[in-house]
Amino acid sequence: MARYTGPKTKIARKFSEAIFGEDKSFEKRNYPPGQHGNNRRRGKKSEYAVQLAEKQKAKYTYGILERQFRNMYDRANRAPGITGEVLLQLCECRLDNVVYRMGMSPSRSGARQLVGHRHITVNGNIVNIPSYQVKAGDVIAVREKSKSLEVISNSLSNASHVFEWITWNNDKKEGTFVAVPQRLQIPENINTQFIVELYSK
Repeated sequence: MARYTGPKTKIARKFSEAIFGEDKSFEKRNYPPGQHGNNRRRGKKSEYAVQLAEKQKAKYTYGILERQFRNMYDRANRAPGITGEVLLQLCECRLDNVVYRMGMSPSRSGARQLVGHRHITVNGNIVNIPSYQVKAGDVIAVREKSKSLEVISNSLSNASHVFEWITWNNDKKEGTFVAVPQRLQIPENINTQFIVELYSK
């Protein structure tokens, strides 16, 4: 599946936020990109511009392109509950995101690659679809043949985040997706109300 492969620091600077994780280049130049990014006078953004920017930020954060993101919104809109919260929960339940949250990769793009290269199992079965929706109780693990991969070991040794909705067994290199996280538990700085307003027009 196609995905964004351009310069990540440029996108982070666009949103004034390190949405792809730690970025030393962004820390040095945390102002908008472009020749006059640090000096440009900016007028007040329109309502549409603010809503569009929030949607773009969510898409870049989770590595989802427009058509798939729109389909996820439609699914969230049909589901019971607050549409914006359900949309974010669907993003969090993607297999590549869960692999990232469990610390098997330092980035979502790296997690997507692990899934695509058949290094990850769900309930004992190899799943190579990054957008696969993980359910509460599912066990996500590193495939037996892949447990010696240096990239996974290095990532796990540096992982420091602990999430309430995930348990991890480092000896077995497997974790359990205990429950779908609530909005307050999700650390991403995304205003889902703006996204709902944009798609509702």
